Amino acid sequence: MFSGAHITLYSRDAEADRAFLRDVLGFPHVDAGRGWLVFRLPPAEIAVHPAEAGGTRPEVYLMCEDLTRTLADLDDKGVEISRAVTDEQWGRLAAVRLPSGTELPLYEPRHPTALGHPG
Repeated sequence: MFSGAHITLYSRDAEADRAFLRDVLGFPHVDAGRGWLVFRLPPAEIAVHPAEAGGTRPEVYLMCEDLTRTLADLDDKGVEISRAVTDEQWGRLAAVRLPSGTELPLYEPRHPTALGHPG
């Protein structure tokens, strides 16, 4: 029924954030016209969590198999690590800052994931 998912990030500096996704994170992309880059992401999964009243905004996390190594690689590229690693029951969490100032969370799951699950 579905062929994929499309995630949209809104940015105060879209060109800089697009360059970051292209040049720093190395995500393959196509130009959808006039420099509007659309990036291929790693496989994805979706989860539904209970929400407090009014707390129904979607969140985007990039998953890592080794968060420590990923952060070291990004630090070597000059990426600002905006949130130090914390250990949560469900995984290890950190974040990096995009050029626009937007924070992008990264996590290493400790729970079973749907990635690669035959379904």
